Amino acid sequence: MEKFISFDEIKKSLEKKETDCRAIVQYYLTNIQTKAHLNAFVEVYEQSALTQADLINEKLANGNAGKLAGMVIGIKDVLCYSGHESNASSKILQGFESQFTTTAIQRLLDEDAIVIGRLNCDEFGMGSSNENSAHGNVLNAADESRVPGGSSGGSAVAVQANLCTVSLGTDTGGSVRQPAAFTGVIGMKPTYSRVSRWGLIAYASSFDCIGVFSHTVKDNALVMQIMAGHDEYDSTSSRKSVLPYSQLLHFDKKAKVAYLKETLDSPALQPEIKANTLAVLDKLKSEGHSVEEVSFPLLDFILPTYYILTTAEASSNLSRFDGVKYGYRTPNAHNLESMYKLTRSEGFGEEVKRRIMLGTFVLSASYYDAYFTKAQKVRRLIKDYTENLLNEFDYIIMPTTPSTAFKFGEHSGDPVAMYLEDLFTVQASVSGVPAISLPNGKDESGMPIGLQVICNSFKEAELYAFSNYLTELTS
Repeated sequence: MEKFISFDEIKKSLEKKETDCRAIVQYYLTNIQTKAHLNAFVEVYEQSALTQADLINEKLANGNAGKLAGMVIGIKDVLCYSGHESNASSKILQGFESQFTTTAIQRLLDEDAIVIGRLNCDEFGMGSSNENSAHGNVLNAADESRVPGGSSGGSAVAVQANLCTVSLGTDTGGSVRQPAAFTGVIGMKPTYSRVSRWGLIAYASSFDCIGVFSHTVKDNALVMQIMAGHDEYDSTSSRKSVLPYSQLLHFDKKAKVAYLKETLDSPALQPEIKANTLAVLDKLKSEGHSVEEVSFPLLDFILPTYYILTTAEASSNLSRFDGVKYGYRTPNAHNLESMYKLTRSEGFGEEVKRRIMLGTFVLSASYYDAYFTKAQKVRRLIKDYTENLLNEFDYIIMPTTPSTAFKFGEHSGDPVAMYLEDLFTVQASVSGVPAISLPNGKDESGMPIGLQVICNSFKEAELYAFSNYLTELTS
């Protein structure tokens, strides 16, 4: 079977009866088996995916199949899927089988998408390299000695290596966009509240977003429009109407674009990434768009604000994992107190324990106002400043990451260096606005470079249309 890059290709092949859903699933299963060493999948749902495929073939024959009939998706291992194990790539949730399905996944299933398996990630979504997983490292298919990015590394590689049509990840501070940049695929984080978080194993509840990886903007937009919308199970989900993003991809206006001086002047920025970003800005200028340099004086405060708030939320969210009701329980306990302590000490990985301790510290009575309260105030300033810029400009363009994919172990001994990999992605997360990473060439080592585009809240339709235009402009 030929290699499918887009869902449009799959649909055309189905319409011409050149293939069927079972053959498509079998094609991806073969790829997964051939590339098993990449370690993208934690578990492959071979039998259930083939059963789904047969049912959808019947629907296609009867003319009542859903919009996603023939689309094969992989899901990050923090998204619950009823009757299947979900353990957030952590030892502490070993053996936990979900009793319900994430709303976003259910909406895709209702349109006849086929779920082929769950994907490796950094434990509880905490990491920028996928080196923190209880299931081991995921390898970057472009260079297997390099990381795929994190935390949704398995989701990115599954699309990069053509192991599924699209995949779902989660983005708390860049965990969809950063691995998308490292692997040369498209990664979208929607507006906070645009997609229900019901069924997402929480890391930081006021930041977490379910996002999409794909080869094409159209596929990304289609999946997003189906997932998005209010959910009665998630009180934070927005009631704003959802537009048919995939049908609104035509872009024919002159855009007003800003780029942040501080991002391109950053000493951490790899020269090739700077050059490729400037090349896109020059192309936009030559096409008659307004491109203007602006300053963002709060850039240095975004990363510390993000880590103070997310570790505090993680400390609270992860307190439920104690070995009492489900998941891992230490065999070495001699009383109740030791059971709690040893279960959490043995069950959580080093990075998760580090963030829980940081979060517990900033929430403690002596430091709550000095750190947590102050960080909330700074978050509001960052959000207001970003939104003011986006009221003046249609889009903000910047690199997705300061560097291309680094080698395994390169930042393992230096948590601060690892955290700096999120330098350019956390602004959209702290502000709650949508952002997308698009492929933007390669560096001299052949590693993919990402271009990030940000726009104002709930303007996903405009962001997808402009992104589609940019991919055509730079191809």
